Amino acid sequence: MARTHIAGFPRIGAQRELKFAQEAFWRGETDEASLRQVAAGLRQHHWQLQAQAGLDSVAVGDFAYYDQVLGLSALLGALPARFGFDPKQLTLAQYFELARGNKAQPAMEMTKWFDTNYHYLVPELGPDTRFDGGVDWFFDEVEEALALGLNAKPVLIGPLTYLCLSKTHVDGFDRLSLLPGLAAAYGRILSRLRARGIEWVQIDEPALCLDLEPAWLDAYDAAYAELARSGVKLLLATYFDSAADHAARAAALPVQGFHIDLVRAPQQLDAWRKVLPAGAVLSAGVIDGRNIWRTDLRRALSMLAPLHAELGERLWVAPSCSLLHVPVSLEAERKLDAEIKTWLAFATEKLAEVSVLARALNEGETAVAAGLAAADTALASRRGSRRVVNQQVQARVAALSAAMAERKSPFPIRIERQREALQLPALPTTTIGSFPQTPAIRQTRAAYRRGDIGALDYLQRIRGEIETAVRKQEALGLDVLVHGEAERNDMVEYFGEQLCGYTFTENGWVQSYGSRCVKPPVIYGDVYRPEPMTVETTRYAQSLTDRPMKGMLTGPVTMLQWSFVRDDQPRATTTLQLALAIRDEVSDLEQAGIRIIQIDEPALREGLPLRKGDWGAAYLDWAVHAFKISAASVADETQIHTHMCYAEFNDILPAIAALDADVITIETSRSAMELLEGFGEFDYPNEIGPGVYDIHSPRVPSVEAITHLLQRACEVIPPQRLWVNPDCGLKTRAWPETEAALANMVAAARSLREQIGKDSATTWQRTTRSAGLGGRAAHHGAAHAAGCADCASQAA
Repeated sequence: MARTHIAGFPRIGAQRELKFAQEAFWRGETDEASLRQVAAGLRQHHWQLQAQAGLDSVAVGDFAYYDQVLGLSALLGALPARFGFDPKQLTLAQYFELARGNKAQPAMEMTKWFDTNYHYLVPELGPDTRFDGGVDWFFDEVEEALALGLNAKPVLIGPLTYLCLSKTHVDGFDRLSLLPGLAAAYGRILSRLRARGIEWVQIDEPALCLDLEPAWLDAYDAAYAELARSGVKLLLATYFDSAADHAARAAALPVQGFHIDLVRAPQQLDAWRKVLPAGAVLSAGVIDGRNIWRTDLRRALSMLAPLHAELGERLWVAPSCSLLHVPVSLEAERKLDAEIKTWLAFATEKLAEVSVLARALNEGETAVAAGLAAADTALASRRGSRRVVNQQVQARVAALSAAMAERKSPFPIRIERQREALQLPALPTTTIGSFPQTPAIRQTRAAYRRGDIGALDYLQRIRGEIETAVRKQEALGLDVLVHGEAERNDMVEYFGEQLCGYTFTENGWVQSYGSRCVKPPVIYGDVYRPEPMTVETTRYAQSLTDRPMKGMLTGPVTMLQWSFVRDDQPRATTTLQLALAIRDEVSDLEQAGIRIIQIDEPALREGLPLRKGDWGAAYLDWAVHAFKISAASVADETQIHTHMCYAEFNDILPAIAALDADVITIETSRSAMELLEGFGEFDYPNEIGPGVYDIHSPRVPSVEAITHLLQRACEVIPPQRLWVNPDCGLKTRAWPETEAALANMVAAARSLREQIGKDSATTWQRTTRSAGLGGRAAHHGAAHAAGCADCASQAA
């Protein structure tokens, strides 16, 4: 009998109940007991959904009040010492301070969870880190499930993945030196679970899908020898890519089962079948845990049937990874197109798919004939729909040429023309794009959607908000302004709503971090832009001021990554369709007189395959090409910006340079300019705006703190190439803290300008230009440029 389980379930609730409870607690409107009550209700409901679907166990420990990695740090007692919190007495208020910062300490660093749009809190480890135990929230949740009579399967991030995702700020410190103490802590956790009657524990080790150095691979042996002493059965789970390279090594570990992702990496199955120990469980992740398309159940069965014949009850059927990355349920989608709705499956529907597959294996296909037939009908409908393919779009993509991806002149020539046209001071100040989404703004948009106000009234109200944002920026003294994005619900959804080939949900919410939820649009067909999307709004904003107004767009790669993407054509093709739509908008903005256009690509790093060998042709080549297609149509005098945040961009600096954006703004404040140091060592050739304060924290940074970061920036980037800006957009903040922070930012920039002085800045400019290697030659370096035809031709 094949068994069923899942790796995890969304925790926010179908109506974002956790989000609203968190934010009420942060505002002081409710107490800790109220928040815990909401959380307990969500956990119980989600376990019941799993039990009602017929799953053999329910996932426990996948819940988090903010982030599962932070939750594990709290369980282990490995909290940043700088906060001074007692891990065993940690309150929820303190837990949130770790994630959001407080008056004394900035928040813990936040970055992407592998190649997803979920953000985790990076553990801060050092020689003094101890894993002596912290709060018992994890065990409390296990007790809740057991009290309901459920077969609980606790889920823990594995010790090597935890170490791999952590950081240290102590030079020369080897995180692996902490492994003995960490493994012992896991052993104690597992022993406590065993004492509660737990049979199986899922240990997530997605790090096994990465390129691991020998020392890290060797560390698995010692760590799991310690974990095995607990006596509990361990399911070692990998996901997001193939772990086949390490299959033989993993199979020798003292664990009783292995979970593998057969959606992202079906090719790894043969390798695992060859090394699977006698008696070991193989959990086959055949339901896509990261996308919302209905599963081809017949195809999944064709993969599972021979495994079932071979393994019997040692075969477990599951989604590919945690369902954290998809919405909770289709049940509340009342406005979604009826045909397209039949093509989709959210988390709750995926539970049913897991159950159908297991019953088909255990009882025969006739037992689930209705379920299989419904899946067949939906797949046939999608494959045959005329709404999916647009021949004109396909032809336009086929006609793209290499020349269409190149600007008219190299960067050194462009930047001189842009400086002449824009007349900006040294260290120009700007923001990333959005300003506070006040209750009034949200109420206006909601009223318009409901039909309570007409188009003219809506336009007047939004224009009023735009004018407010412009006047506040002028009063603050910002050099380059933005219109504030009052009309935008989300940086991807807003554009998707105006593009053909997209559809939208009412409640398809997915957690991005903490209480931040996004509602990814669905790309179901060929994408094109029927008409301009931002031109009139941006033109109006520019008419209010003499200062430069940035046009604000979302780039093609981010539009792809932050949508649920069709899986019936290569992602590269869909990205090029998006790039052409953005290119049309860029051209129209330029024709409307907008001289600075920002094309945000925060998801560029996120789309990177986990293995470095797959980075080039498998992703970066076409991702960079798509961005350049979107941006390259403008004149030299038009300045192209891009923005990136909350990811390890040092890994792909050559690709970022290859984007050839005139200015890049990046998140750096949480890492204390660590990322910028990488740009400096790489000799990034174009202009750059390192974020000087963290917009995800309610802290208002002082002038001195911002000045310190800017001074650090000047140590690694020539000041004439530096911009001054926050880490990210300001939509989640309130106006008082926004104005206070920006006032300090502007004051810090002006102070540093005075320190630098006009003569010094001019000298730096002359020195940098006289080095003679602009554009690509600068980012390759002089030694390389001497032997590189591409660099030599550009330098000439």
